[in-house]
Amino acid sequence: MLVTLKEILEIAEERKIAVGSFNAPNLESLQAVIGAAEELDLPVIIQFAQCHEPWLALDIIGPIMVDFARKAAVPVCVHLDHGEALEYLQQALDMGFTGIMYDGSTLPYEENLENTKKAVAMAAKTGASVEAELGSMGRRESGAGDGTGADDETKIYTDPDLAAQFVKDTGIDALACSFGTTHGIYLTEPKLDFDVVKNVREKTGGIPVVMHGGSGVSAEDYRKSILAGVRKINYFTYMDKSGGTAAAEYIKNLGEKDPIFFSSLSMAARDAMKDNVKQAMRLFAMM
Repeated sequence: MLVTLKEILEIAEERKIAVGSFNAPNLESLQAVIGAAEELDLPVIIQFAQCHEPWLALDIIGPIMVDFARKAAVPVCVHLDHGEALEYLQQALDMGFTGIMYDGSTLPYEENLENTKKAVAMAAKTGASVEAELGSMGRRESGAGDGTGADDETKIYTDPDLAAQFVKDTGIDALACSFGTTHGIYLTEPKLDFDVVKNVREKTGGIPVVMHGGSGVSAEDYRKSILAGVRKINYFTYMDKSGGTAAAEYIKNLGEKDPIFFSSLSMAARDAMKDNVKQAMRLFAMM
Protein backbone atom coordinates (compact mmCIF):
# COMPACT_ATOMS: atom_id res chain seq x y z
CA MET A 1 0.00 0.00 0.00
CA LEU A 2 1.60 3.25 -1.16
CA VAL A 3 1.43 6.04 1.43
CA THR A 4 3.15 9.39 1.95
CA LEU A 5 6.05 10.06 4.28
CA LYS A 6 3.77 12.15 6.48
CA GLU A 7 1.24 9.31 6.76
CA ILE A 8 3.85 6.73 7.68
CA LEU A 9 5.41 9.05 10.28
CA GLU A 10 1.97 9.55 11.82
CA ILE A 11 1.85 5.76 12.32
CA ALA A 12 5.26 5.92 13.98
CA GLU A 13 4.18 8.78 16.24
CA GLU A 14 1.00 7.00 17.27
CA ARG A 15 2.93 3.81 18.14
CA LYS A 16 5.94 5.71 19.62
CA ILE A 17 8.32 3.78 17.35
CA ALA A 18 10.64 4.61 14.48
CA VAL A 19 9.99 3.43 10.94
CA GLY A 20 12.97 1.94 9.15
CA SER A 21 14.01 3.70 5.97
CA PHE A 22 16.10 1.43 3.78
CA ASN A 23 17.91 2.33 0.58
CA ALA A 24 16.99 -0.01 -2.27
CA PRO A 25 19.32 0.76 -5.18
CA ASN A 26 18.81 -2.67 -6.77
CA LEU A 27 16.13 -5.33 -7.12
CA GLU A 28 17.63 -7.65 -4.49
CA SER A 29 17.63 -5.01 -1.77
CA LEU A 30 14.11 -3.95 -2.75
CA GLN A 31 12.86 -7.54 -2.45
CA ALA A 32 14.65 -7.92 0.88
CA VAL A 33 13.12 -4.82 2.45
CA ILE A 34 9.54 -5.33 1.28
CA GLY A 35 9.70 -9.03 2.17
CA ALA A 36 10.95 -8.25 5.68
CA ALA A 37 8.26 -5.63 6.26
CA GLU A 38 5.49 -7.95 5.12
CA GLU A 39 6.72 -10.83 7.29
CA LEU A 40 6.83 -8.57 10.35
CA ASP A 41 3.65 -6.66 9.39
CA LEU A 42 5.40 -3.31 9.83
CA PRO A 43 5.26 -0.08 7.83
CA VAL A 44 8.44 0.72 5.94
CA ILE A 45 10.15 3.38 3.84
CA ILE A 46 12.10 2.39 0.73
CA GLN A 47 14.39 5.06 -0.60
CA PHE A 48 16.88 5.89 -3.31
CA ALA A 49 19.71 8.38 -2.81
CA GLN A 50 21.03 10.60 -5.54
CA CYS A 51 24.54 9.22 -4.90
CA HIS A 52 23.28 5.75 -6.00
CA GLU A 53 22.76 7.00 -9.55
CA PRO A 54 25.99 5.39 -10.90
CA TRP A 55 24.84 1.97 -9.62
CA LEU A 56 21.38 1.99 -11.18
CA ALA A 57 19.63 5.06 -12.55
CA LEU A 58 16.60 6.46 -10.76
CA ASP A 59 14.55 6.40 -13.97
CA ILE A 60 15.01 2.60 -14.07
CA ILE A 61 14.58 1.53 -10.43
CA GLY A 62 12.21 4.33 -9.35
CA PRO A 63 9.07 3.10 -11.17
CA ILE A 64 9.79 -0.44 -9.93
CA MET A 65 9.97 0.85 -6.34
CA VAL A 66 6.60 2.58 -6.73
CA ASP A 67 5.05 -0.58 -8.21
CA PHE A 68 6.39 -2.71 -5.35
CA ALA A 69 4.96 -0.25 -2.82
CA ARG A 70 1.50 -0.25 -4.42
CA LYS A 71 1.36 -4.05 -4.32
CA ALA A 72 2.74 -4.44 -0.79
CA ALA A 73 0.57 -5.77 2.04
CA VAL A 74 1.89 -3.10 4.45
CA PRO A 75 2.11 0.72 4.27
CA VAL A 76 5.13 1.72 2.17
CA CYS A 77 6.51 5.19 1.45
CA VAL A 78 8.75 5.59 -1.59
CA HIS A 79 11.23 8.30 -0.70
CA LEU A 80 14.07 10.16 -2.40
CA ASP A 81 17.02 10.35 -0.02
CA HIS A 82 19.60 13.17 -0.08
CA GLY A 83 18.38 14.96 -3.18
CA GLU A 84 20.73 17.88 -3.75
CA ALA A 85 19.29 19.19 -7.02
CA LEU A 86 15.72 20.45 -7.30
CA GLU A 87 15.49 18.98 -10.80
CA TYR A 88 16.30 15.56 -9.38
CA LEU A 89 13.59 15.94 -6.75
CA GLN A 90 11.11 16.75 -9.52
CA GLN A 91 12.14 13.63 -11.42
CA ALA A 92 11.25 11.51 -8.38
CA LEU A 93 7.94 13.31 -7.88
CA ASP A 94 7.01 12.82 -11.54
CA MET A 95 7.41 9.03 -11.23
CA GLY A 96 5.21 8.82 -8.13
CA PHE A 97 7.54 9.11 -5.13
CA THR A 98 5.52 10.02 -2.03
CA GLY A 99 8.38 11.58 -0.11
CA ILE A 100 11.44 13.63 -1.03
CA MET A 101 14.40 14.84 0.99
CA TYR A 102 16.06 18.06 0.00
CA ASP A 103 19.59 18.07 1.40
CA GLY A 104 20.99 21.57 1.60
CA SER A 105 22.89 20.87 4.81
CA THR A 106 26.25 21.87 3.34
CA LEU A 107 24.89 25.17 1.98
CA PRO A 108 24.65 28.50 3.81
CA TYR A 109 21.51 28.59 5.97
CA GLU A 110 19.60 31.06 3.80
CA GLU A 111 20.24 29.06 0.63
CA ASN A 112 19.17 25.83 2.35
CA LEU A 113 16.03 27.61 3.57
CA GLU A 114 15.04 28.99 0.18
CA ASN A 115 15.66 25.75 -1.70
CA THR A 116 13.74 23.76 0.92
CA LYS A 117 10.78 26.11 0.46
CA LYS A 118 10.91 25.39 -3.26
CA ALA A 119 11.00 21.65 -2.58
CA VAL A 120 7.92 21.94 -0.34
CA ALA A 121 6.05 23.84 -3.06
CA MET A 122 7.00 21.21 -5.65
CA ALA A 123 5.89 18.33 -3.43
CA ALA A 124 2.58 19.99 -2.63
CA LYS A 125 1.53 19.65 -6.27
CA THR A 126 1.61 15.83 -6.03
CA GLY A 127 0.67 15.46 -2.36
CA ALA A 128 4.13 14.19 -1.42
CA SER A 129 5.87 14.96 1.88
CA VAL A 130 9.22 16.66 2.44
CA GLU A 131 12.19 15.93 4.69
CA ALA A 132 15.03 18.42 5.03
CA GLU A 133 18.30 18.53 6.95
CA LEU A 134 19.80 21.04 9.34
CA GLY A 135 23.29 20.45 10.71
CA SER A 136 25.95 18.16 9.26
CA MET A 137 27.10 14.62 10.03
CA GLY A 138 30.45 15.20 8.37
CA ARG A 139 30.78 12.28 5.98
CA ARG A 140 28.24 12.31 3.17
CA GLU A 141 25.56 9.67 2.65
CA SER A 142 27.90 7.49 0.59
CA GLY A 143 30.04 7.02 3.70
CA ALA A 144 32.99 8.75 2.04
CA GLY A 145 35.32 10.74 4.26
CA ASP A 146 38.62 10.65 6.04
CA GLY A 147 37.74 7.59 8.14
CA THR A 148 37.66 9.40 11.46
CA GLY A 149 34.12 8.21 12.17
CA ALA A 150 32.48 9.82 15.18
CA ASP A 151 35.39 12.25 15.64
CA ASP A 152 34.85 13.96 12.30
CA GLU A 153 35.57 17.64 12.98
CA THR A 154 33.28 18.76 10.15
CA LYS A 155 30.18 17.72 12.11
CA ILE A 156 27.79 20.51 13.01
CA TYR A 157 25.15 19.54 15.56
CA THR A 158 21.63 20.79 14.90
CA ASP A 159 20.68 23.97 16.76
CA PRO A 160 17.16 23.42 18.21
CA ASP A 161 16.29 27.13 18.14
CA LEU A 162 17.34 27.44 14.51
CA ALA A 163 15.46 24.21 13.76
CA ALA A 164 12.26 25.72 15.16
CA GLN A 165 12.55 28.72 12.84
CA PHE A 166 13.49 26.51 9.89
CA VAL A 167 10.49 24.22 10.36
CA LYS A 168 8.14 27.19 10.76
CA ASP A 169 9.45 28.96 7.65
CA THR A 170 9.54 25.92 5.35
CA GLY A 171 6.54 23.80 6.36
CA ILE A 172 8.50 20.52 6.10
CA ASP A 173 7.12 17.23 7.40
CA ALA A 174 10.32 15.77 8.91
CA LEU A 175 13.73 17.06 9.92
CA ALA A 176 17.02 15.18 9.69
CA CYS A 177 19.10 16.20 12.69
CA SER A 178 22.79 15.87 13.42
CA PHE A 179 23.22 14.53 16.95
CA GLY A 180 26.27 12.30 16.73
CA THR A 181 25.72 9.66 14.05
CA THR A 182 27.91 9.20 10.96
CA HIS A 183 27.25 7.84 7.49
CA GLY A 184 29.08 4.66 6.52
CA ILE A 185 31.05 2.17 8.61
CA TYR A 186 31.58 3.09 12.26
CA LEU A 187 35.24 3.00 13.24
CA THR A 188 34.62 4.24 16.79
CA GLU A 189 31.55 4.09 19.01
CA PRO A 190 29.31 7.10 18.35
CA LYS A 191 28.57 9.50 21.20
CA LEU A 192 24.99 10.61 20.69
CA ASP A 193 23.49 13.77 22.17
CA PHE A 194 19.86 12.82 22.79
CA ASP A 195 19.11 16.27 24.21
CA VAL A 196 19.43 17.64 20.67
CA VAL A 197 16.55 15.39 19.58
CA LYS A 198 14.45 16.20 22.65
CA ASN A 199 14.98 19.94 22.29
CA VAL A 200 14.27 19.94 18.55
CA ARG A 201 11.04 18.08 19.19
CA GLU A 202 10.04 20.47 21.97
CA LYS A 203 10.87 23.69 20.15
CA THR A 204 9.29 22.64 16.82
CA GLY A 205 6.05 21.40 18.32
CA GLY A 206 6.86 17.75 17.72
CA ILE A 207 8.41 17.53 14.24
CA PRO A 208 9.34 13.90 13.45
CA VAL A 209 13.12 13.69 13.76
CA VAL A 210 15.10 11.59 11.29
CA MET A 211 18.29 9.71 12.20
CA HIS A 212 20.75 9.45 9.33
CA GLY A 213 23.79 7.23 9.66
CA GLY A 214 21.74 4.71 11.63
CA SER A 215 23.74 1.60 10.74
CA GLY A 216 26.16 0.64 13.50
CA VAL A 217 24.31 2.33 16.37
CA SER A 218 23.86 0.13 19.46
CA ALA A 219 20.48 -1.33 20.38
CA GLU A 220 20.43 0.75 23.56
CA ASP A 221 21.16 3.97 21.68
CA TYR A 222 18.42 3.16 19.17
CA ARG A 223 16.00 2.80 22.07
CA LYS A 224 17.11 6.11 23.62
CA SER A 225 16.85 7.86 20.25
CA ILE A 226 13.30 6.63 19.68
CA LEU A 227 12.25 7.61 23.20
CA ALA A 228 13.73 11.07 22.55
CA GLY A 229 11.58 11.49 19.43
CA VAL A 230 13.30 9.90 16.42
CA ARG A 231 10.58 8.57 14.12
CA LYS A 232 12.53 7.65 10.96
CA ILE A 233 15.84 5.79 10.93
CA ASN A 234 17.90 5.57 7.75
CA TYR A 235 19.70 2.26 7.47
CA PHE A 236 21.74 0.94 4.57
CA THR A 237 25.47 0.34 5.04
CA TYR A 238 25.31 -2.73 7.28
CA MET A 239 22.39 -4.17 5.33
CA ASP A 240 24.41 -3.81 2.13
CA LYS A 241 27.48 -5.27 3.85
CA SER A 242 25.48 -8.33 4.96
CA GLY A 243 24.58 -9.02 1.34
CA GLY A 244 28.20 -8.69 0.24
CA THR A 245 29.37 -11.01 3.02
CA ALA A 246 26.76 -13.63 2.06
CA ALA A 247 27.82 -13.46 -1.58
CA ALA A 248 31.46 -13.96 -0.57
CA GLU A 249 30.52 -16.94 1.61
CA TYR A 250 28.52 -18.46 -1.24
CA ILE A 251 31.58 -18.40 -3.49
CA LYS A 252 33.87 -19.63 -0.70
CA ASN A 253 31.71 -22.69 -0.07
CA LEU A 254 31.60 -23.81 -3.70
CA GLY A 255 33.65 -26.78 -4.76
CA GLU A 256 36.75 -26.17 -6.86
CA LYS A 257 34.98 -27.11 -10.09
CA ASP A 258 31.47 -25.93 -9.19
CA PRO A 259 30.08 -23.28 -11.54
CA ILE A 260 29.32 -19.85 -10.08
CA PHE A 261 25.76 -18.85 -10.91
CA PHE A 262 25.00 -15.18 -10.44
CA SER A 263 21.31 -15.93 -9.84
CA SER A 264 22.16 -18.14 -6.85
CA LEU A 265 24.72 -15.64 -5.58
CA SER A 266 22.22 -12.77 -5.76
CA MET A 267 19.61 -14.85 -3.92
CA ALA A 268 22.09 -15.52 -1.11
CA ALA A 269 22.77 -11.79 -0.86
CA ARG A 270 19.03 -10.98 -0.92
CA ASP A 271 18.20 -13.45 1.84
CA ALA A 272 21.02 -12.18 4.06
CA MET A 273 19.89 -8.58 3.59
CA LYS A 274 16.33 -9.59 4.45
CA ASP A 275 17.47 -11.15 7.73
CA ASN A 276 19.52 -8.06 8.56
CA VAL A 277 16.59 -5.76 7.77
CA LYS A 278 14.26 -7.81 9.97
CA GLN A 279 16.65 -7.43 12.91
CA ALA A 280 16.78 -3.67 12.37
CA MET A 281 13.00 -3.38 12.00
CA ARG A 282 12.43 -5.22 15.27
CA LEU A 283 14.75 -2.78 17.03
CA PHE A 284 13.08 0.26 15.52
CA ALA A 285 9.62 -1.04 16.39
CA MET A 286 10.72 -1.66 20.00
CA MET A 287 9.76 -5.33 19.56
